[in-house]
Amino acid sequence: MTAPLTLSSIAAIVLAAGKGERAGGTAPKQFAPLAGKPVLRWSVESLVRDPRIGSVVVVTRPDSRDEAVTILKGITGLTFVDGGATRRESVANGLASIDSDLVMVHDAARPLLPASVLDRLIAAMDDGDLAGATPAQPVADTLAARDDVALGTVVDRSALVRIQTPQIFCTDVLRAAHHGWQGEEPTDDAQMVRHAGGRVGVVEGSAILDKITWPDDLARLAAQVGANRRTATGMGFDVHRLVSGEELWLGGVQIAHDKGLAGHSDADVALHALTDAILGAIGAGDIGVHFPPSDPQWRGARSDRFLRHAGDLVAAANGAIQSLDVTIICETPKIGPYREAMRIRIAEILEMSVTQVSVKATTTEGLGYTGRGEGIAAQAIATIQITETPK
Repeated sequence: MTAPLTLSSIAAIVLAAGKGERAGGTAPKQFAPLAGKPVLRWSVESLVRDPRIGSVVVVTRPDSRDEAVTILKGITGLTFVDGGATRRESVANGLASIDSDLVMVHDAARPLLPASVLDRLIAAMDDGDLAGATPAQPVADTLAARDDVALGTVVDRSALVRIQTPQIFCTDVLRAAHHGWQGEEPTDDAQMVRHAGGRVGVVEGSAILDKITWPDDLARLAAQVGANRRTATGMGFDVHRLVSGEELWLGGVQIAHDKGLAGHSDADVALHALTDAILGAIGAGDIGVHFPPSDPQWRGARSDRFLRHAGDLVAAANGAIQSLDVTIICETPKIGPYREAMRIRIAEILEMSVTQVSVKATTTEGLGYTGRGEGIAAQAIATIQITETPK
């Protein structure tokens, strides 16, 4: 029933059009902060990190689209679609904007999506008899009917499961299930596909995928994030020769000087040291691995591209830069007049607060190549907080 998977044959629809009133708070639950990052961003990032998912559609209420766009700033390739009056209508609106063999439908209110669940869902679609698959968890609690004052009959839980998202389907099958739907409003898409005669497989879900519904749920997930969070530190160092006839760039700022730094790129030692520090913190090699000097495309390139790339890799690793500290080592020029401009530019490149960026300068008291004015060096340290993806 499915075609061979390619890196762009799966689209994902993230449903973020609900009001989330049961979760409490002043904002819908998909916009609420979770460990310093909005719930919606957690949910979308968990999908865009997977190279098998070629496109992501975010479905929001029309009056909250601007907020969603702001929350998801920096994530490329997203499509934003207006939601409908019901969950079913929101999914249908998302389906109208995709072109893929398979589609995942995911609730934004399930922000912590383990990569292993994605693996199991996609693997399930290798079964040509399945129209879709859903993650599920066993029911651990005793279930019973009730009236207003007393418990009733206990329900056999042995054959029951709790359904989660994302759910994956053959796109044409899900579209057909939505077309002309009649009956009570469904609570998920697997119901609709089964109603249309499709066979939906079940894969192991995860307790961490439970939906945010009640006020305590955010606190529970925040504790889980904290348990999976670690702090990493990286160091960087760079040096370039000072020569006549070159522009001098330091910390992303051009400085008027009688000499500039020689190098394959613009030779900005401050940004190079910061780039190496960030790459080192996430174990991603060094600047030469990502931008080899033997590659002519980087000749004369501005170093803000290198630093921005390192920042993107941090985001892809589910990390956040906490602080940066760079020390520029030279006799001249004097760095003081440019320090604040450098801090602002570095913060701008990495989309972080300027209060998280420190720029300092020192001399070597006339000693060595920097003391003789032959070159400028820089050393940097980066502190990054990384949240390990749940397995």
